Amino acid sequence: MYLIYALISSIFASLTAIFIKLGLSDINSNLATAIRTIIILIISWIIVFYTNSFENIKSINSKNLIFLIISGITTGLSWIFYFKALQIGEVSKVAVIDKLSIALTIILAFIFLKETITLKTIIGIIFIIAGTLIVSL
Repeated sequence: MYLIYALISSIFASLTAIFIKLGLSDINSNLATAIRTIIILIISWIIVFYTNSFENIKSINSKNLIFLIISGITTGLSWIFYFKALQIGEVSKVAVIDKLSIALTIILAFIFLKETITLKTIIGIIFIIAGTLIVSL
């Protein structure tokens, strides 16, 4: 099931880059990020209430909260820099460079989460980095 969610996410992520670029003409990228964040916040809370997930708020402990806050900060910074890059760069290059996060995530998951890295994964990381360099340079 995770594969279906991941594929749907990739479709929306690709559309997002296009819509961001179209929405950034003659507007400050930080303001655009803030507007997008408000929309995401509203949609997220609608889903939380619709799925009765709000009841689970009591199960959030301090460790969960700390990492959710840190994740929020890193997500916000990622979006701010992504929007600025899209505003001044080509979508086809910025989106590809942004996806270097895939290789970085695999490496960081190995370091911090002790996830295993196989030879196939290493080859994939090399291809991701090589592909990024080929497309963006």
